[in-house]
Amino acid sequence: MIQADDFIIPAQERGYNFYTGVPCSFLTPFINRAITSDRTDYVGAASEGEAVAIAAGAWLAGRKTVVMCQNSGLGNCVNPLTSLNYPFRIPTLLITTWRGQPGVKDEPQHELMSQITQSLLETMRIRNLPFPRMPDEITAILDAMEAEISISNLPFGLVMEKGTVGDEPLVDQAVIETTEGTYQNLSKGGDRPNRYALLETVLGVARKETAIIATTGKCGRELFTIADRDAHLYQVGSMGCASGMGLGVALNTTKSVMVLDGDGAALMKMGTLATIGAQAPANLVHVVLDNGVHDSTGGQATMSPHVNFAEVAIACGYRSGVFCDSQYEFEMALKTAQEGQGPTLIHAKIAPGSLDNLGRPTVKPKDVARRFQSFLAS
Repeated sequence: MIQADDFIIPAQERGYNFYTGVPCSFLTPFINRAITSDRTDYVGAASEGEAVAIAAGAWLAGRKTVVMCQNSGLGNCVNPLTSLNYPFRIPTLLITTWRGQPGVKDEPQHELMSQITQSLLETMRIRNLPFPRMPDEITAILDAMEAEISISNLPFGLVMEKGTVGDEPLVDQAVIETTEGTYQNLSKGGDRPNRYALLETVLGVARKETAIIATTGKCGRELFTIADRDAHLYQVGSMGCASGMGLGVALNTTKSVMVLDGDGAALMKMGTLATIGAQAPANLVHVVLDNGVHDSTGGQATMSPHVNFAEVAIACGYRSGVFCDSQYEFEMALKTAQEGQGPTLIHAKIAPGSLDNLGRPTVKPKDVARRFQSFLAS
């Protein structure tokens, strides 16, 4: 058995000081210490996949990251690990527990995942080792992790068994105080603009130092068509993860950060709105471009007609939320958001459809990630 600091301190000395995740009873003392240690920053996530996205954003902003989850929650990580970390070559240290391991009585929901935890990681091209049980194992494991990451630029896994880390108390956690948010309905009820027009507005209004993360699908493709900049990150896959990435970036940079989300993507990981509201990054503007359909897959309807994302954001702790359905009001809302203090969510109703024969970004995702990282560091 080790104490949490036996691992956290040497990992921090190698730069691993940004932690995020979802608790597991096996992880309890380790997470407790990650929360209370002055060597680490910890962001509790609403889901395991969200934690992967937050860590990816933090890495883009220059942090070395650790994601923690139960192996049952590893299933929630599969999409971002394979369609975000892999194509963009974004590493993280992934610590997952081994619930249901052979010889340890556990709940029935862990029976199958316990049998495939390591093989699932390997299938996702994530090399992995057992989490160290003794202090003298830690250096060699950290060396192996860093050597592998330096070659692959991919996540590396450590699988934690029950009783690996000694008890750690959880002291009173600081609660981020937020003021009651303000909601504005600027709807005019006229003809709605298309996404392309609002993306042109974004680039006309956004400051040059604003980092822009565009959700997967036609949003990123249209943004690339209008203008390709080092300040842009075009998501591919990992639907729903743009807001988590934006949070990870915003918490670790002084630059303005803008997330261009879609209604289907925002619905997929609405829990991230609560995480953003709790963390309350003042430099984040979250735009939801809502055309009511899954535009990239043929126009099937989403559930967005039943949702006011701006009001949801206010309920989750955002400082302001704006609902609009015209290009002029969107431009005014965006200008106000840039001058004010966030987080702000702008829910913009738009018309379905996109450019004919719309192309795709010609810059490879790993190159997009590294030039974006360089932009944030500049």
